[in-house]
Amino acid sequence: MKLLKTLIMETTRTNKYLLLKGLKFMGMALAFMFTGPALAYISQTKLKSPMDSIILIIAITICIAAIYLGFKGINTILDSMFKKK
Repeated sequence: MKLLKTLIMETTRTNKYLLLKGLKFMGMALAFMFTGPALAYISQTKLKSPMDSIILIIAITICIAAIYLGFKGINTILDSMFKKK
């Protein structure tokens, strides 16, 4: 009976190290969310030069990195709260 009570009453605490790591990922994703589209807009609106295609490729890579870091940040934050040790 006592074992059953401990299994039911078991609570997990938030792993603060993982939470901070997830928040760092989310911060980087937020920065990339603004940088990528801004670079894409700049590469499309100014006069056409050979650098525009390179800047556009960099912008698309930054946008993909923002999506990846966003998912990784959310996953890390959820792991810090709900994953058992």
